[in-house]
Amino acid sequence: MHDLVIFDCDGVLVDSERLTNQVLVDNLARYDLHVSLSECMSLFVGGTMSGVHQQARSLGADLPDDWVEQIYTEVYAALRAGTPLVPGVRVVLERLDAAGVPYCVASNGRPEKMQITLGQNGLWDRFKDVMFSAQVMGTAKPDPTLFLTAAQHFGAVRPVVIEDSENGVTAAIRAEMRCLAYAAHDDGAGLSALGAEVFTQMSQLPELLGL
Repeated sequence: MHDLVIFDCDGVLVDSERLTNQVLVDNLARYDLHVSLSECMSLFVGGTMSGVHQQARSLGADLPDDWVEQIYTEVYAALRAGTPLVPGVRVVLERLDAAGVPYCVASNGRPEKMQITLGQNGLWDRFKDVMFSAQVMGTAKPDPTLFLTAAQHFGAVRPVVIEDSENGVTAAIRAEMRCLAYAAHDDGAGLSALGAEVFTQMSQLPELLGL
């Protein structure tokens, strides 16, 4: 059995990716970059907002220098209006608790964002002291440092990563960790090609974790 489960947050614990990316679609359209929701998710899921800022500019968006703070304000408002848990997540966490397996979250997102999404679902207290954020640590996926730091913190020798993005899977593989990739919106072929084991329902996760 694994001695640590490292969860990504957006798209794995909370069903926030479509909400966030719709805000991006609407915002970027105001700066003359017109993309569909699916295109936006393909381009930006798993990255940082600073990375989105740079990439959107390279695609022709005339974004202001303070755009990152602007978009976070808009995203936070949308998430506060209601961000559901990914179906089945609470059961997975309860099974981990029962088995005595520790878990944490490692995300490219800001802690403030996770407090909004996890907090409204009653999960903030579970994760607030075991949260590894790229915005705090200054290094983001696909760099493996977030995952390696989490494993070192727990003294884990058999950690497993739960991810949903190419950047996240790449970071896990670079960290030489087993990666289980949750593919909720497609067949996960891209994630599988990077080395992840793909699953499509959270109800499958306890068995994959050996619980």
